[in-house]
Amino acid sequence: MADLDMINRDPNNINDFVGVQFEDVLAEPEGAHSIDCVWKASFFCFNIWKNFFYKLATLCCGMCIAAEWGCEFARIAFTHVWIVTPLFKVLEINCGCLQKFWALCVHCCCDPCCEAFGLIFGAFRKD
Repeated sequence: MADLDMINRDPNNINDFVGVQFEDVLAEPEGAHSIDCVWKASFFCFNIWKNFFYKLATLCCGMCIAAEWGCEFARIAFTHVWIVTPLFKVLEINCGCLQKFWALCVHCCCDPCCEAFGLIFGAFRKD
């Protein structure tokens, strides 16, 4: 198992779109500013409660949800390795046979007609 990076927990930036910082959620435009102490207290309350409930939710549900997602991705990997890939190989083999059969039928039916038209129109040459 690779070392777990406890600092950067989103090294591939999968969840960059999830803006959960105070500045991503609340903003006062020019001309509509609250009192500075209210803005600072709001910042403090937002971060305290966001962190508390996030940690509480992950404590209560995080491991169970991670286990469920682990099982789901294991099922997907199993399905692809043991069902999807062999099925595509079967289709590739069978379609190859059908492709050869179709080409044989087309050549048997169309080639004589095309050759005949070629001989007919080949006689019309501009000198």
